[in-house]
Amino acid sequence: MAYDQYLSAGMHIGMKQQTKDMKRFVYKVRDDGLAVLDLQTIDKRIKATANFLKDYKKIMVVSRKSIGYKPVKMFADAVGAKPIIGRFLPGTITNPSFRGYYGPDVLVVTDPSVDRQAVIEAMKMRIPIVSLVDTFNELTCLDLVIPLNNKGRKSLATFYWMLAKELLKSKGVIKEDGEFKFTADNFESKEEGR
Repeated sequence: MAYDQYLSAGMHIGMKQQTKDMKRFVYKVRDDGLAVLDLQTIDKRIKATANFLKDYKKIMVVSRKSIGYKPVKMFADAVGAKPIIGRFLPGTITNPSFRGYYGPDVLVVTDPSVDRQAVIEAMKMRIPIVSLVDTFNELTCLDLVIPLNNKGRKSLATFYWMLAKELLKSKGVIKEDGEFKFTADNFESKEEGR
């Protein structure tokens, strides 16, 4: 199991604020009030997400958060997805005459609150939405959620690294973990916005 990696990356650390939707993913609340997310759920959801994504040819992965730029780009490069980092321009999914238009089969967002424009457009086009969600996120309109710390640099790097590896295994591109040529460190943004 990858639990040690999840723990060292802080993927299980939520926030003090918890939405009603997210309470079911909380394992416990620490003395300082921070929610702790369930590691088994994180692990199962990463594998379920890889299995879900394996049949889609045109995956779009989005992060407006600068700490998500490098993990999203590395994930996209590893699995052949379309990365959108920074501001998601209106019309990217909905307007075929827009210069930056792309018609994905599925959308992956780093944070449904921050990546709201992408979520709205995917909803309009009836494109399935996969989202990383922290304890403060609402789950409305999301088709598949992965409850984890979506605001930590190491957490995002570890998640996108694990998802890329699991997706390539699901597709049969690699047979075992050792064949994946990257580490979680390769996915981590060491500088702001890189």
